[in-house]
Amino acid sequence: MTDEARHDAIERAWQDLVDTARRTAAEGLVVGTSGNVSVRVGELVLVTPSGVPYDRLTPQDTVGVDLDGTQVIGTLAPTSELPLHLAVHRETGARAVVHTHAVHATAVSTLVPELPPVHYMTAALGGPVRVAAYALYGTEELARNMLHALRDRTACLLQNHGTITYGDTLAQAYDRTAQLEWMCRLWLTASSIPGRTPSLLSPTQLAEASARLRGYGQQPR
Repeated sequence: MTDEARHDAIERAWQDLVDTARRTAAEGLVVGTSGNVSVRVGELVLVTPSGVPYDRLTPQDTVGVDLDGTQVIGTLAPTSELPLHLAVHRETGARAVVHTHAVHATAVSTLVPELPPVHYMTAALGGPVRVAAYALYGTEELARNMLHALRDRTACLLQNHGTITYGDTLAQAYDRTAQLEWMCRLWLTASSIPGRTPSLLSPTQLAEASARLRGYGQQPR
């Protein structure tokens, strides 16, 4: 890739990252400057900066680090959750990561060790979504706990904290975040009815849904 092509790719990726971060705020998945987003361009990871409102970000605010966490682009400090993002980028095939403090998902993280499989979209995230054990934000301990919960999954809950999802694109990572928050809201709503217990999907039913979802959408001809 030429220097010009790399510059253009970084510029496009940064704009997509900013748009995604703004969407998390607009759709109520974060409050203020909470949550963060990253996207990978080759060996470079672009991340949202720490403590800067998303509506103020411009191309001049681009922040990029290498996979070891060394900052190579920008002067703003990277998000305090950089260890989470780098752990996902290093240990999975992720090209994009979205971390939020979504209300319903965070509520579920305080109640159960994993989100019960109340809907077939559980299969789209690899199976029942686990809750990573609590650790202080921004620490390597939290990153380790998260990776354990993400095993064979593309999403997990962070106990008393929030959510993290990843995907091949920012759009896919964001969609998984939105689906996770919706399923958490669904489970909380169903389980709040006195005297009733939500029905859950079996492993066989989830496997069937997973197979069907692999062929979902428009297929190339």
